[in-house]
Amino acid sequence: MTLAHRTGSILLATLMALLLCNATPSHAESPDALFINMTTDDAHRANMGIGFGYNQLQRGHPLTVFLNDRGVMLAAKANGVAFEQQQKTLAAVIAKGGTVYVCPTCMKHYGLAEADLMPGAKVSNPDLTEKALFSNDARTLSW
Repeated sequence: MTLAHRTGSILLATLMALLLCNATPSHAESPDALFINMTTDDAHRANMGIGFGYNQLQRGHPLTVFLNDRGVMLAAKANGVAFEQQQKTLAAVIAKGGTVYVCPTCMKHYGLAEADLMPGAKVSNPDLTEKALFSNDARTLSW
């Protein structure tokens, strides 16, 4: 075998090894889920949290946004003007397959009923929250 053939063989073997490394399954095939715990009704903080989650959802990560404490106000139809951008992003999350849960205890505390919620937002319960929060490879962030 000539030097050119050996060099070519080495280059081919190296190229094949690199291709095989890149063929290894990535996290995108089984992406980690994201659970966002949203306790705020501060417009900027809410935009940051919901926007961050939406960006990850677009990258293939299942997303649950759990609105609790003052965060429940973000999903109230009556607050559609005050939280227009947040509700648009929450609606986009829902349209893309994400989930928006609203804490029923917090709703009661702030005088909200299920009929008061924006379309697609769901009243949560311990079973729903548990399933999302403790799913395999779930990550949690709070705002």
